[in-house]
Parts: sequence; C-alpha cells; structure tokens
Amino acid sequence: MRKFLKQDWLINGIVFLLLCFGLSAIYSTSPNNFYRQASFAFIGFVLLFFISRLNYHNLKNYTLLLYCLIIILLILVLVFGHKIRGASSWFNFGQLGFQPVELTKLVMIIVLARYFAKHSYSIRKWRTIIISAVYLALPTGFIFIQPDLGSALVIIIIWLGISLMAGIRISHLVIIFLILIIIASASWFFLLKDYQKNRFLVFLNPVLDPLGRGYNVIQSIVAVGSGRFLGKGLGYGSQSQLNFLPEQHTDFIFAAIAEELGFVGVFFILALFGLLFSRCFRILFKTEDNFGRFLVLGIIIYLFAHVFINIGMNIGLLPITGIPLPLISYGGSNLLVTFIAIGILQSIRNE
Repeated sequence: MRKFLKQDWLINGIVFLLLCFGLSAIYSTSPNNFYRQASFAFIGFVLLFFISRLNYHNLKNYTLLLYCLIIILLILVLVFGHKIRGASSWFNFGQLGFQPVELTKLVMIIVLARYFAKHSYSIRKWRTIIISAVYLALPTGFIFIQPDLGSALVIIIIWLGISLMAGIRISHLVIIFLILIIIASASWFFLLKDYQKNRFLVFLNPVLDPLGRGYNVIQSIVAVGSGRFLGKGLGYGSQSQLNFLPEQHTDFIFAAIAEELGFVGVFFILALFGLLFSRCFRILFKTEDNFGRFLVLGIIIYLFAHVFINIGMNIGLLPITGIPLPLISYGGSNLLVTFIAIGILQSIRNE
C-alpha cells in the first residue's frame, strides 16, 4: 500500500487523460475497435499498478532470459507471422494480434541499461561499445528483415541515447555515425525494396505520386490543416469520417484528432506529453544508481521517439514508418508495453 500511494499520481493522471483522447478518437473514427482498446487499457492499468510495486533491480536477473525470448519471437514471427502491409510483424490469435517488436523495444532498454551500468567504468573502450552493438545488431537485424524500419530506428536511437549518457567518446560516436551512413547507403542499393525507396522519395516530394505513395501524407496534411483552431467537432471530420484519411485510428490518429479537435485539441495533447516528459526527467534526476538512470532514460527516449516520429509523419516532416502514437493510437501491443514501461518508471520512483 505504501508503494501504491507513493506513486507519481500526476503521471498516472496524464496517462489517463492521453488515453481518453485516444479512446475518443478511436470511437469517432473506428467505433468497432473502441471496446477492444478500452479492454487493453484496463489490463494496462492493472499491469502498471502491479509492476510499480515490484523492485526494478530484479530485472537485472532476467536480462538474458528476456533477450533470448525476444530473439526467438522475432525469428518465429518471420516464419509464422501474419503479413500486414507487406511486413511479417504480427502473430494472430483469432481476433487478437501480438507484435513482438513492441516488447523488443522495452526488453532492449532493460538489456542495454544493465550492460552499460555494469560496464560504465570501461565505456570509453572500443570493446565495450562493440559488444553493446552486437547486442543491438541481432534483434535490429531481424526487425529490419520484417521489414519494420521505424522500429529498428527507435531501438538504434535508444542505444545511442543510453551510450551517450554512459559517457561514450565523441570520436567513437563520429566513427559509429560514419559506419551507419555506409550501412544506410549500402541498404539503399542492396537491401531496401522499391516500395521502401518510394516512401523516402515521396516524403521528399509527395506530389510525385499523389494517388499512390504520396496519398497518405497528402491526406494527413489536409486533415491537420482543415481542423484550424477549434476543429470540426468529434465525429465530424470529413477526411477521417469519409475514409479519405487512411489508418485514421492507428498511424494517422494525430491527423484525425487535429481535424476534429483543431489546434486546441492538439495543444492539449502536446502539453500533456510535455508534462509527462518533465515528470519522467524528475525521476531521472532523483535516481541514484546507474541501472535505474539508464532505465528511465531509455523509457524517455522510447516514448519521445514514438511521439516525435508519429507526429512528424502526420504533418509531412518525416517519412511514413508506421510508428504509433503512445497511449493514443489503436493497438494492444504498443499500449500494454507503454503501460509496463510507465509501471517500471513508477517502481524506480518508489525506491
């Protein structure tokens, strides 16, 4: 009970309000999915409160088991997974689906936090960086094969952020960036499929294919702009209600909210995310042990990367990658993992 009462209830309140925005938008754009998302939200809150009572230090004892689990799941989903929009990312269990990549992001935060906390004294050595990159490369490679470039990018960003906080040399970081540029160049010519290249080219100029690859981003920009200050009203967005806006309850839910609730609704969502991150940083600055600090930082980067990439692709600033908006987009896998991550934050705060 002491740990339950000691939680940061402002964080829980922010999570609840963001969830309300998401459920309202899902009910408006895809009513059939509302009750399913509400059920996941209830389970998510149960997980949050349960995990917040646990000792986060115990996670260090299960890093190898968790790492092996995600590798097995990523292999299995490539072999037996259900394809959606060309990506083998899902297990289907009747009407329910599970996306292992969402769990992989959280597990990699735990694995990297333990590794860098244990080797913080030797972080300025190449050997330490290379071993951490090996941990990163295996799951990221399987995710890349699916292909899910957005999720692979999120995990790489998490690794970069934690390694920077751990004290990596700037010279090492420059070399790593050069290697990534070489890998990206090679991927463009030898690994990326034509539709993935087209996504990038259309991102640079959506009118190249306004009825094909550029259609999604053009309709999203139109939806965001048409909301103006107060929006058209919940359930009255022409782009979302008439299905001009694709995936309006998942990838482009931000555009649907902007159209129906306008600048005011978008402002409140961004303000809530800003307040959430400020509370997360309070936990980061008060955490004394390296493992806890790296965990908090990894979760902050995970949430921020999702928010930044999703909103960026909704307003045409970033390529479309299929990254959901935390606590708002429809999807049980991402929602439950986000609740688990918040539960870990609360567990760290309770110590």
